Amino acid sequence: MKSLGSIRRDFAPWKDPSAKPYIAFENVTKVFGDFTAVDDLSLTIFEKEFFALLGGSGSGKSTLLRMLAGFDEPTKGRILLDGQDLAGIPPYRRPLNMMFQSYALFPHMTVEANIAFGLKQEGMPKADIAARVAEMLKLVKLEQFAKRKPHQLSGGQRQRVALARSVAKRPKVLLLDEPLGALDKKLREETQFELMDLQQSLGLTFVIVTHDQEEAMTMADRIAILDKGQVMQVATPAEIYEAPASRFVASFVGNVNMFEGTVAAREANKARIAGASGAEIFVENAGDAAAGNAVAFAVRPEKIKVSSKRPEGSANAMEGEVFDLAYLGDMTVYHVRLPDGQVVKASALNSSRLTDDPLTWNDRAWISFQPDAGVVLTR
Repeated sequence: MKSLGSIRRDFAPWKDPSAKPYIAFENVTKVFGDFTAVDDLSLTIFEKEFFALLGGSGSGKSTLLRMLAGFDEPTKGRILLDGQDLAGIPPYRRPLNMMFQSYALFPHMTVEANIAFGLKQEGMPKADIAARVAEMLKLVKLEQFAKRKPHQLSGGQRQRVALARSVAKRPKVLLLDEPLGALDKKLREETQFELMDLQQSLGLTFVIVTHDQEEAMTMADRIAILDKGQVMQVATPAEIYEAPASRFVASFVGNVNMFEGTVAAREANKARIAGASGAEIFVENAGDAAAGNAVAFAVRPEKIKVSSKRPEGSANAMEGEVFDLAYLGDMTVYHVRLPDGQVVKASALNSSRLTDDPLTWNDRAWISFQPDAGVVLTR
């Protein structure tokens, strides 16, 4: 069985034991007064990686980015970039750049002047500046807007100007703090793919902070899930979704159903889990769960089938009542309430205009899933 990895490109230096991390947080703690924003955190990021720091408010993700940028210093621990300890190095001397959600464009300057600003500050020759600005305008497809000012641009165009300015100095690392938050949903989705293409064409290391799970899943090679200043899991998007390490990660990323129970029996990798409602769940891979352990079996909604009749040959089937449903065009989402009160969410693709097995509110319904449809969680 193949391991889950990046689906976009053949890039996985973290699987190579001899690969040297490009960025390393070593036992980093950051305390603000009596609040610990980052708690003894260790994390490695590799060169040319598109890495996402994903978490809710107060998880420590922005604090990590600010410490890497040099705006804050760790209370304890150290941060290395290409083997160099960044302690004491001011932001303007670090070989990285940061792009903020606000974009921070100069309103009185044209697009090309905004892009050229940092290059002029560095004392680059005029001819070289003109060539670099032209290169950046072409890169972000804004050549025809060079003479415009920010207020004459759309939100997506302003975002691209800020991006061009951020990479014009060719930093080793680009830090992105919620860079797409100001864009509408459709434009945000389009820009995600533009960012991915840009990152690979430039060959830079991108570190993005976001609270948007879909954004992180779309763009990143790997994701670090953060909570209360600690790393809950670091893995590829596919591994985070299909093989979460804990109940927290499973619940935080996407929708999930949790069937709590106790491992009643185990044989090789297979196990039988006795649920609180008396239902039994048979699983193909019990992981490190031993007989007698309290566990949760986590199953994503798309892995659960809903039908009006008990499915034949299914090891895991439970009867309930359709409590709610939502027709979303491409799919229908069912909420089925089981006898013990648990509400199970299941989603079904609407692959045809008509259905042979229509279900609606208050109908009796069966949910079922395969023994390998989910993951057993002990944490």
